[in-house]
Amino acid sequence: MSAKRDYYDVLGVSKNASDADIKKAFRRLAMKYHPDRNPDNQEAEEKFKEAKEANDILSDQQKRAAYDQFGHAGVSTSAGGPDAQGFSGFGDIFDSVFGDIFGAQGRGGQRAQAGSNLRYDLEMNLEEAIAGTTIKIRVPRLVTCNTCSGSGAKQGSSPVQCATCNGSGQIRMQQGFFSVQQTCPKCRGQGKTINDPCRTCRGQGRVRDSKTISVKVPAGVDTGDRIRLSGEGEAGEFGAHAGDLYVHVIVREHDIFTREGPDLFCEIPVSFAAATLGREIEIPTLDGKVKLKIPPETQSGKLFRLRGKGVRSVRSSARGDLLCRVAVETPVNLSSKQKDLLEQFEESMLEDDKRYRPRASNWFDSVKKFFDNANQ
Repeated sequence: MSAKRDYYDVLGVSKNASDADIKKAFRRLAMKYHPDRNPDNQEAEEKFKEAKEANDILSDQQKRAAYDQFGHAGVSTSAGGPDAQGFSGFGDIFDSVFGDIFGAQGRGGQRAQAGSNLRYDLEMNLEEAIAGTTIKIRVPRLVTCNTCSGSGAKQGSSPVQCATCNGSGQIRMQQGFFSVQQTCPKCRGQGKTINDPCRTCRGQGRVRDSKTISVKVPAGVDTGDRIRLSGEGEAGEFGAHAGDLYVHVIVREHDIFTREGPDLFCEIPVSFAAATLGREIEIPTLDGKVKLKIPPETQSGKLFRLRGKGVRSVRSSARGDLLCRVAVETPVNLSSKQKDLLEQFEESMLEDDKRYRPRASNWFDSVKKFFDNANQ
């Protein structure tokens, strides 16, 4: 008999793995090697058993401590291997680990598949997202068949107990000294079969339809936020609960504002003369127009902050700011007279260039110094 592998290696986790990491690793291996998924595969059966044994030890704090200190010898009487007590078969293990995922109602219970969750991408403009609104959407989905009320059986008839599994939804198969429980292939775990199916849904219990739903969008939502509408997803099989509808918000680009969290940004084009001499201009906000004073000698890129003129987000009662960035606009389509005036203006500035254009003068001095050093 070959030596036992290290339990951490079996699960593919590090020795400082958390309980959640161990549980997640075992679920992955159990899903992969479970005998129901690998019929007549002895190697998969052994790997499943090995993973189960490793999980039994590492998920128990006392057993894990003993294993970390003494190795396999420290847990030889308590390990979950074939010699351990209380091992009740792969079907029981699978139910205990995955029962909450697949909706099993205990061993031998019926398994009705819950309805799928749905996603709907909802586009809206910035004003709607900031103020909040109610929007009606039309969602295609599977709904419970009204003709048979979701049973799948023709009116006047009912599903009957499955003869293969006697209504348990499970069949038990013997593999060596292991008893393996599997989903009944006849009724697919429902425990019942339909001899006379409904003509509307053809025995499925659900039909394709669409529904108009009113979605209340709270004020302050942003792109990436989602709204959950419980029970508005697809209907479940044969009376199982419906899934949920997740509405994902997408805010369209705005002509004036861009948003970053609770703050709004806008770019203000300002003429060369206004930026030089200073001017008071009107700018838009969510609350209407306000006046912004542009001081003399304002440079392009200057940022002005208007506090409390931004957005109140969904997650906070505090309101953000509006940040206005100045963009000094270079004149275009000038007449000959205007060009002559600019030439005269430019010549007048050359008399004391460092005084009128300190940034440009300093930059050119740095460039000259750079080339002088390079040529030395």
